Amino acid sequence: MTFKELDLLPEILRAVEEVGYESPTPIQQRAIPEAIKGKDVLGCAQTGTGKTAAFSIPILQLIHKTRVQKGKHPIRSLILTPTRELAAQIGDNIKAYNKYLPSEYAVIFGGVNQNPQVRRLKAGVDILVATPGRLLDLMDQGHISLKNIDFFVLDEADRMLDMGFIHDINRILPKLPEKKQTMFFSATMPPAIVKLTKKLLHNPVSISVDVVSSAATTVKQEAYHVLKPDKKKLLLHLLKNPEIDQALIFSRTKRGADRLSRILAKANISSGAIHGDKSQGQRERALKGFKDGKLRILVATDIAARGIDIDSLSYVFNYDIPNEPETYVHRIGRTGRAGTDGTSISFCDIDERPYVKSIEKLTGTKINFIPDHPFEITEEGIKAYKEMQESYAKQNEIQMQKRREAKKRRREQGNAGGGSKNGGKRRR
Repeated sequence: MTFKELDLLPEILRAVEEVGYESPTPIQQRAIPEAIKGKDVLGCAQTGTGKTAAFSIPILQLIHKTRVQKGKHPIRSLILTPTRELAAQIGDNIKAYNKYLPSEYAVIFGGVNQNPQVRRLKAGVDILVATPGRLLDLMDQGHISLKNIDFFVLDEADRMLDMGFIHDINRILPKLPEKKQTMFFSATMPPAIVKLTKKLLHNPVSISVDVVSSAATTVKQEAYHVLKPDKKKLLLHLLKNPEIDQALIFSRTKRGADRLSRILAKANISSGAIHGDKSQGQRERALKGFKDGKLRILVATDIAARGIDIDSLSYVFNYDIPNEPETYVHRIGRTGRAGTDGTSISFCDIDERPYVKSIEKLTGTKINFIPDHPFEITEEGIKAYKEMQESYAKQNEIQMQKRREAKKRRREQGNAGGGSKNGGKRRR
């Protein structure tokens, strides 16, 4: 099938061809025709399969056919997405597809000055791409009304709930008109998402192009058993391989991402880190440097990495294995995109072994552990590691006991100063 067979407007077809699209992906083949018909859509597909075009192209087509040419345009489409990176990415795609159409769009997210966004909104927009926090802020200030929404999209719905946005979503939903076309797109369908879709979607067309929570078949999954203190040594050892020209490394924490970036810098490996504590400018510069090939490594937390879209990325490292198997699927979905081959490399500490079993159970795929590497776990190493952990635990307990005793002494001294409610008479 080609895009010409999807009954698209000539303007959209021309823009799509200029972007370089030839054949629609499976999710696009099935979602675009149904969405153009005005049906609610529930789409389940892994990241990197073309979900953005699957909902934005129909919206552009439907808005253009019913768009009033004169006067200020109210917001008719709301696309809600969890992260600023993903919002910016969706905005870039809409800009490309909208090249020969007059529709106006805006992208709003937190972490930056709101004034340019407010000015853009006041000029009138047909399509609004937003993260929940900034949307609610501007709604509360009276800059945004959702009463004219005809098309509502909840993108990356599973991640939206994982990030704790359910309360924000519940505040936004009552502001939307009851009559509208709703589209949900998600990489996985956990029970909470299924419950939400039943509440909001009306006779939806369900489209699933992959097994729920499956890993892409184009991604080779490898892992190394390694103690936590040796992970950085193993990483530097593996990065000596010149074939790893670029890699995305996932860290569980923001502090861990910064620490890894410093370790790489000391080893003269160009890298950048992105996470929630970085400013928008810092995140954009790091991501641009990575996409432009100026940075060999990008270290990221799960939330910040959601909007990363690099078709040719060949390697993803799980420096810390996630405790949620769905998160692992999202991570390795950053590579092996658009049918290309990719490699996922995970570092598995003894405490992370149960996480691997959960991942294998969810994906139905056995992860290949590489034996005989320089930092393989040994019985002696495990013993020394456990002794070190016990020593740290004892030191922490001693420090905690000292703090408790100091607190008790201060309380007793306060009581000894006098029996009044205010701890005795104040000295003059």
